[in-house]
Amino acid sequence: APPSQNFFEFSAYKFYFPKLISGPITRFHQWYEQWQLQNPLKIEQVTDGLWLIASGAIKKGLLADNLAIFVNLCFENTQRAGSIDLQLAVIGYGLQLYLDFSGYVDMARGSALLLGWTLPENFNFPYISTSIADFWRRWHITLGSWLRNYLYFPLGGSRRGLLRTCINLMVVMLLAGLWHGSATAGMNPAGFLVWGAIHGAGLVINRLNDTLCQRWQGLPALWRSLPGVALAWLLTQGLVFFSWIFFRLPDLQVSGWVVRHLWGHSRDAQFLDLVYLETVGWMPEQLAIAFLGIFAAMFLAHFFRHTLKVQLNWPVKMALVPICWYVVLLFAPEDSLPYIYFDF
Repeated sequence: APPSQNFFEFSAYKFYFPKLISGPITRFHQWYEQWQLQNPLKIEQVTDGLWLIASGAIKKGLLADNLAIFVNLCFENTQRAGSIDLQLAVIGYGLQLYLDFSGYVDMARGSALLLGWTLPENFNFPYISTSIADFWRRWHITLGSWLRNYLYFPLGGSRRGLLRTCINLMVVMLLAGLWHGSATAGMNPAGFLVWGAIHGAGLVINRLNDTLCQRWQGLPALWRSLPGVALAWLLTQGLVFFSWIFFRLPDLQVSGWVVRHLWGHSRDAQFLDLVYLETVGWMPEQLAIAFLGIFAAMFLAHFFRHTLKVQLNWPVKMALVPICWYVVLLFAPEDSLPYIYFDF
């Protein structure tokens, strides 16, 4: 579609506050079409908007900010932490990043709904993905779409043979890493390039696997079997969470030290008392169970939403909204943390 020639229309789009800071990335024509079709708000829209804001507050204030306390303590004291602590911190950071960013997007989309706009969904349960390509269809969806349309397709996409396709995938993810690194003032961009390279390598391997599946008829059935699905999930999420080390610690000296000490390293004698007992209030085993609980909640929510097609009706959502806000008020940390993606 052609760009807008009207300065005031374009200015209104640029300054539309729910999408202004960290997305979801909304194209002008997606926004403008809804502007032209503005109708009086329905009770369902108001309820859905308030519900999105409340559920986003739960993700951000109750979960992500509390996870950040533990994650920051571990990554700010990496040489005193043991391997178990570093492993928990990596998992905790992956959960924190997702809950922080998707919580922000929920609140942005909820605010837009209250104004009569529907912004695009930006996350669709990325941590249930069983391939890195599926992960990028579910994680920061609007960024993935932007990368495909403005980088991958202009480079030739998958139209010029397998080798060129693999090169294009790697180039796109390296540029995505460079973009994240260049947006963070004072940070070393090298870690973001490594993050992009890991995801690029994962996408290349995924494309090679797709090619093998077309040639070997038994391979797709193997991946669709229960052990195959479980293995694919573990490999995919293992790669994703491993890559978060370099995203969180872009200084390669620090991230390299963490990678080398993920196994077989003992914690400092005082680390257990100072971090777990005095600050977090949970032991490592309890934290691990809590992380498993968060993953289980994601799988359960996906099952109800996409398999059973079960949705809460608007009276139930309206009843839950004040409860969510009250829970956040009670259990969120006293010092609210800035949104992680504001840095990008």
